[in-house]
Amino acid sequence: MHNPFLAALEDRVLLGDGAMGTLLHARGIAQNACIDAQVLEQPDVVRRVHEDYIAAGADIIETDTFGANRYRLGRFGYADKVHAVNFRAARLARDAREISGHPVFVAGAVGPTGRMLGTVGDIRPEEVRAAFREQVEALLEGGVDLIILETFPDLAELREAVRAVKDACDLPVMAQLTFQRDGRTAAGEPPDEVANVAGALGADVAGVNCSLGPQSALEVIEQMAAQTSIRLSAMPNAGLPKYMDQQLVYPSTPEYFAEYTRKLVEAGANIVGGCCGTTPEHIARMREALAGEWNRRRSTPAMLELPPVHGSSSARAEISTPAMPANRTLREKLAAGEFVVSVELDPPRGLNPRKALEGAAHLKQLGADCINIGDSPMARVRMSAIALAVLIEERIGVEPIIHFTSRDRNLMAIQSDLLGAHALGIRNVIALTGDPPASGDYARATAVWDVDSIGLIKILKMLNSGSDWAGNSIGKGTEFFVACAANPTADDVEVELDRVRRKLEAGADLLMTQQIYSAEILRSFLERLGPIEVPVLAGIMPLQSFRHAEFIHNELPGVFVPEDVRERMRRAGENGKAEGIAQAGELLEACRALVNGVYLVPSFGRYEIVGELVTQAKRE
Repeated sequence: MHNPFLAALEDRVLLGDGAMGTLLHARGIAQNACIDAQVLEQPDVVRRVHEDYIAAGADIIETDTFGANRYRLGRFGYADKVHAVNFRAARLARDAREISGHPVFVAGAVGPTGRMLGTVGDIRPEEVRAAFREQVEALLEGGVDLIILETFPDLAELREAVRAVKDACDLPVMAQLTFQRDGRTAAGEPPDEVANVAGALGADVAGVNCSLGPQSALEVIEQMAAQTSIRLSAMPNAGLPKYMDQQLVYPSTPEYFAEYTRKLVEAGANIVGGCCGTTPEHIARMREALAGEWNRRRSTPAMLELPPVHGSSSARAEISTPAMPANRTLREKLAAGEFVVSVELDPPRGLNPRKALEGAAHLKQLGADCINIGDSPMARVRMSAIALAVLIEERIGVEPIIHFTSRDRNLMAIQSDLLGAHALGIRNVIALTGDPPASGDYARATAVWDVDSIGLIKILKMLNSGSDWAGNSIGKGTEFFVACAANPTADDVEVELDRVRRKLEAGADLLMTQQIYSAEILRSFLERLGPIEVPVLAGIMPLQSFRHAEFIHNELPGVFVPEDVRERMRRAGENGKAEGIAQAGELLEACRALVNGVYLVPSFGRYEIVGELVTQAKRE
C-alpha cells in the first residue's frame, strides 16, 4: 500500500521539528510539571508550539507524548490517563496541521519507560511491550501518520517498542537511540549495530536523537551510513546545557544548526531535526539550509506551483495535476449512466487551503469525478465550504459539491449565500440541517434553523424556478443540482424513510447515504423506500483499526457497524488498515448493482487510502 511518508522520504530530505519541553517551560509551564499532561491542562499552549514549528518549515511534527506511557505518567498520578493523553495529543497536532493548511506529517512520539529490563531490572520485557502497545494504540486512534521511537538508551527496550508498534499497526516506524560521548549507547552498542538491528526489527528509519549535539550526531550518522542501507535520521540537542538563572540554557545557535544540516544530509541523513534546546528559530534556519534542489533523492515529475491565496503568505502548493475545467458535469455523468465517485474533504481550520488543494489534485489524478466539501462539520469552525469549492474548481479543475446547512443562517442569509455561490460557479449542493452547535467547540453558539434540510431543498428549487422564498422574482433562475442525505442505519428507520420521501417530494435530484458498512442494510433501506427516480450515491469510509470501528459504532450517533465487520477488524490486529481497505473494496463492489456511484470519506484526512478505492471504483 502506498504510504505518503515513505514516498516523501524517497523524494526528499524531511525536516523534523524541535524540542517540545524546552518551549513549554519557556512559555510558563513549571519545570516540575508533567509535560505530557499539558495536552489536557494547557492544550492551547501545546497546539501553538506545533503551529510555530509548522510555520518555521517543519515537515514532521511530534506529538507531546514522549513520556506518555503508564510508568512515566504514573510518577505524576496520571497512570490512568494514558489513552486520554495520547489521543488528545494526536488530535492537537492534527488540529495544528489543519489550522496551518500545510500537509505536514504527524508523528506519534514514544519514549522509553524509564525502567530497567532484564536480570538487573525490575520489569519484564512483556510488561514493557504491553505499555508501549497501550500508548501506540491511543496514538493510532488519534490519527497519527507514523510512530517515532526516540531517546531509547539501548536496543533491549527498543526491541520491545518496535515489536509493540508492529503488533498494533502498520504505520511507518522511526527508531532513534541516544548515544554517549564514546559514540555508543548506554549498553555499549555501536551505531552500525543499532541501525542494522532496527532495520531487522522492521523499522523504516534508524537514527540518533538527543545525545550531545550536531557534531556528535554527525559522527553517529557517518558510522551508520557506512554499514547499513536503512534510512537515517538525526535530531540532536542544541549542545550540552548548563544552569543559568535557575533554568537550563543550551549553547548551540540556530546558525550552528544550519551549518550542520547539510553536513548531516551529505553524510546520509534522510531526516534532520532537533531535540532538547532547539526552537522554531533553529528549525527555520535548517529549513533555509535545505532550500533548493541539492537534497532531492531522485528526479520528480514537473510540478505546478499555485500562486498564494490572497491574505495568506504561506499558501503556496505544489500540485501535480494541471488545473483545467471539467469536461462533463456530475449531473451529465449520472444522466449518462456513468458510475461516479466523489470524495469528501474538510475545509482547513485556518487560512491556508494547501493541504485540501493537494488532496483534491491527487484524487482528480486518480479519477475522482468530484469533491464534496463539508460545511463546518461537527460544528467546528472551518473555512467556508463555498470558498474552498471555488479554489478547487478554479485551481484543480475538479467539480465540487458543497455541503450547505440551515444551522447557521437565517432565511435571508441562506438565499444570499446560495445566490453568491451560484454566481461563483457552484452548481452542486447537498442540503443538510447541520449538527447542533453544542456538539462542537462553541457550546454557547445558537443555531438558527429557520428551515430544516427539507425546507432548504424547497428554497433551492424555488431559486431554480426564478423566485426567492417569499415569491419575489430573482430574474433568471439558478441551475442548482440538489442532493439530499439519507441514513440507512438510523435508529428509527421508519422516521428516516419518511423524511427521505419528503426530501424527494421537495425536489431533490440526488440521494447520498451516510456511511454504511453493509450492502444488505443498504439494499433493505432502498427496497423499503420504494422505486425512486433519482440516482443514489453510497457513502463509504474505510475503517482504520478495531478501535476505530468500535468508536464509530458506539460513539457516532446514527452509524451502525455490523458485528461481523467489527470482528474482522478485531482479528486483523496490526493489519487493521489493510483489512479496512479490503472491506471497503468488497462493500463498493457489493453496492455497484444498487447505486449509481459512491462518495468516499477519508478518515484522518488520509487521501492515499481512499485513493485506492477511487481507482477501484473507476475500473471498468
